[in-house]
Amino acid sequence: MDKISLSKAKARDFLISYQGLKPSNQFSGKQGIIDFIHRVGCIQFDPLNVVGFNQELVLQSRIYNFCTHMLQELLYKERVLLDGWDKNMSIYLTEDWPCFSRFRALKREQLKNVKEVQAIRHDVISIIKEKGPVSSKDLSYNQIVDWPWAPTRLSRAALESLYFAGDLIIYNKDRTRKMYDVTDRNLPEQLLLKEDPNKTFEQYVDWYVMRRIGAIGLLWDRSGDAWLGIRGIKSSDRKMSLQRLIEAGKLIEVTIHGISNKFYMRKTDESFLTKHSGGQSYASIIAPLDNLIWDRKLIKELFEFEYIWEVYKPVNERSYGYYVLPILHNDRFIARFEPVKDKKKKVLMIKNWWWEPGFTVSEQLKFDLKTCFERFIRYLGVEQILADSNLIEEKNLGWLVDEK
Repeated sequence: MDKISLSKAKARDFLISYQGLKPSNQFSGKQGIIDFIHRVGCIQFDPLNVVGFNQELVLQSRIYNFCTHMLQELLYKERVLLDGWDKNMSIYLTEDWPCFSRFRALKREQLKNVKEVQAIRHDVISIIKEKGPVSSKDLSYNQIVDWPWAPTRLSRAALESLYFAGDLIIYNKDRTRKMYDVTDRNLPEQLLLKEDPNKTFEQYVDWYVMRRIGAIGLLWDRSGDAWLGIRGIKSSDRKMSLQRLIEAGKLIEVTIHGISNKFYMRKTDESFLTKHSGGQSYASIIAPLDNLIWDRKLIKELFEFEYIWEVYKPVNERSYGYYVLPILHNDRFIARFEPVKDKKKKVLMIKNWWWEPGFTVSEQLKFDLKTCFERFIRYLGVEQILADSNLIEEKNLGWLVDEK
């Protein structure tokens, strides 16, 4: 049984190297997107777009010269990537389709109990086969039905049900509007006929546990957001799987000085421990649902940084702001800020900025943040960073932004 012990600093360095956030091991271009998602399994999708969607924010911090069209082409032209359920709604490699057979089978069973959808299932598929891709607005099933998020039109419920069951895929998206098409018109027959490689439930659990550990790089056996979205697997199943995988030599048990919980990493990722921990200083803007911070309790323990995404909190309950992004500098989170993009004026507005306690604004930090934000505004397609004069003075940001 492989066991290793790490300091907190070494564990942080491992995670950042593994996640491709260091300039020395970042990815490049469309192939870089594929390579990164191959490493982590999936990236999380979210429909909110303040300075880009979550999936775009994840990629801009790792893919050199990332442009949003790269992801769109991989998803909706080349179909190398797929919208699907994994860590909640996610994006993963199309080649992983057979591995989610159990999820689709579960959804097909559940669909039998939704009588309203079941009654129109074949009609919806026939309409799409005849007319081509549709959105819920293109269908006239206006009956309101109960739905997990909230009561909705039968048109939407039917399309989403057939999508989760595997009959449909998301053909394209116009912002958050989903266009659906029949699956067998878009994915290769050879892939659709491929059997689930996980023949038994134990194999399925082991595959998913390995996948979730690989999504972050280093994970503990504690309930948290990192384990969300795995349907049908209990914490007891996970615990037994971890033991099986350790005994099989596929996982390494990791202890981190100062943290009582055991951690686990994939044996195949051990090489990231030996990567040079020094190198070029840098800063990165991190997505709110970034793989690195899926487990907020882990981040608090390891990085001494507490982050809660407050978009769904009432205004009077927020500690910071509506849409706030963390900023990583080398191996520490040093600040967070609330951005807004003005498309017409091509401006990034900084509504607010919060430095973490104990950090000195050195010349190196200024240089790294300037470089980081230059890259960020290129990604956004804006030309200037602005903030109120009071904020600039209060937060010592004159070297980074201009007055509004």
